[in-house]
Amino acid sequence: MRLAKYLAHAGVASRRSAEAIVAAGRVSVDGRVVTDPARAVDEDSRVALDGRPLAGPEPRVLYMVNKPVGVLSAARDERGRPTVVDLVPAGGARLYPVGRLDLDSSGLMLLTNDGALANRLTHPRFEVPKTYRVTLANGPVGPDAVAALRRGVQLDDGPTAPARVRRIGARELEVTIREGRNRQLRRMCESVGHQVVALQRTGFGPLRLDALAPGSHRRLRAAEIERLRAL
Repeated sequence: MRLAKYLAHAGVASRRSAEAIVAAGRVSVDGRVVTDPARAVDEDSRVALDGRPLAGPEPRVLYMVNKPVGVLSAARDERGRPTVVDLVPAGGARLYPVGRLDLDSSGLMLLTNDGALANRLTHPRFEVPKTYRVTLANGPVGPDAVAALRRGVQLDDGPTAPARVRRIGARELEVTIREGRNRQLRRMCESVGHQVVALQRTGFGPLRLDALAPGSHRRLRAAEIERLRAL
């Protein structure tokens, strides 16, 4: 394992920040200062930061959270606003969100300290589906608008991929997309003449929000994590 990755898994910092820490000469391996973040280490290596031995990579954990409206999709906020990480007592683990939801959106988010899994779940080439319940203004939603969303619509940053759309009320849709552009679903709905007044993520890959209350969390079971890895 690369030294920077080892530090990230030990909860010291993000991998990019860990590279800077190593380059600054703050890390030693087996008693010698190392400045190359690509230096190979293993579980038997004696790694220390600023002279303090590290216990090694912390156990990987993954939590599901029901993010309320008004909570930031971030690990921390310089202005002191509540973040999604604040919702989970992590017991010392350095958690960060997998992807994001807008401040004015709610629903299913994942928090983890497993950088490799987080990358797989958010990288565009893996096309992990995410499902949303969308409440729209200017209803009812007509069949032409639904058909356009299913085909894909033209946005200012290019066309969207086809979406899976199910009508669940006069002004409510269930929409599944496999992309993750900035405020994408809101912009898609606006392109067919409907402003979003409420947006809740209800599904992430094989996971469903179900009865998890707003602001609540639960740790994912091993079988659920394996299903995510299989994506």
